[in-house]
Amino acid sequence: MKKTSITIKEIARQLDISKSTVSRALRDSSEISEETKNKVIDLAEKLNYYPNPIAISLLKNRTQTIGVIVPDIANRFYSSAIGGVEDIAYSRGYHTMIYQSHEQLERERSASRHIASRRVDGLVVAISSQSENIDHFVSLQEQGIPVVFFDRVSDAMQTHKVRIDDYKGAFEATEHLIKRGCKRIAHVAGPKTVSITRFRLEGYKDALRKYNIDFKEEWVLHSEINQAGGTERTYQLMALRERPDAIFGASDRITMGIHWALRQLGYRMPDDVAVVGFCDVAMSSLLDPPVSSVTQPSFEMGQQATSLLLDLIESKNTPAEYETRVLPSNLVINKSSMRVSK
Repeated sequence: MKKTSITIKEIARQLDISKSTVSRALRDSSEISEETKNKVIDLAEKLNYYPNPIAISLLKNRTQTIGVIVPDIANRFYSSAIGGVEDIAYSRGYHTMIYQSHEQLERERSASRHIASRRVDGLVVAISSQSENIDHFVSLQEQGIPVVFFDRVSDAMQTHKVRIDDYKGAFEATEHLIKRGCKRIAHVAGPKTVSITRFRLEGYKDALRKYNIDFKEEWVLHSEINQAGGTERTYQLMALRERPDAIFGASDRITMGIHWALRQLGYRMPDDVAVVGFCDVAMSSLLDPPVSSVTQPSFEMGQQATSLLLDLIESKNTPAEYETRVLPSNLVINKSSMRVSK
């Protein structure tokens, strides 16, 4: 037997009041007495009444839903960031729709089209490594769907951005290796198109410059942001005539690849090669030896990006100036780089 949906009309009939009175009572209108509100709410709960989301979205011109696009949900950084997004979204009455680009521009564009067709109220996104062109996000913004970037950002579009201080994190990681006595410090960087790659490479270069250590092009190799890329680039670095005595990895998965390759090649960390990476502490502590890590407040990044997005959604005016928030990173020293200066 088909279950009948409870409507405002049924609540009004049982209480012998108008549908508009029920509607205003459920919206906590000041026009309705507390006694009537309580009666309406009590009966609504008793009858398991739920507002029609389609009707509400048409009334408010909102769906109370936001989109999230990340490169890879399986990446601990992004799964933590999504947790931060959902934390703020839920507390403010919004649901989330989560998409993965898998680092592919076309999948990112497809997600953007789906977001537009589903009348999602706004979007928080970490850009894929292929997305030099972000016209699909500009199009969303022009359609009245606000977009906020986090972690990987773009200067090609005016909007709020939330990222960590990648430059400072990379500078401190490289400086740490220098102070431990390392002189030949290599860097396995991410794709050249990604914003975090540029910031981290600059931090690495400036630390070398500060301590009068020559920068060598052959000691910087770009990789896809995965373990296989980190492994392959490490094999290349350790095949050089002048091998590095330290490697700085640009992401957690790249660093896992570096770690694995060095162990496969028989190098000891940190005695032969010291290693530091942008890593999740929980993940890095499981490796042997545990990896020194530049940690990132991913959960907080998701929270702040979502707060900025919801403020855009709920505000009737475009802000006079968009904000870029730069969150601090933290260098956690572990056994992979605990090296005494020589």
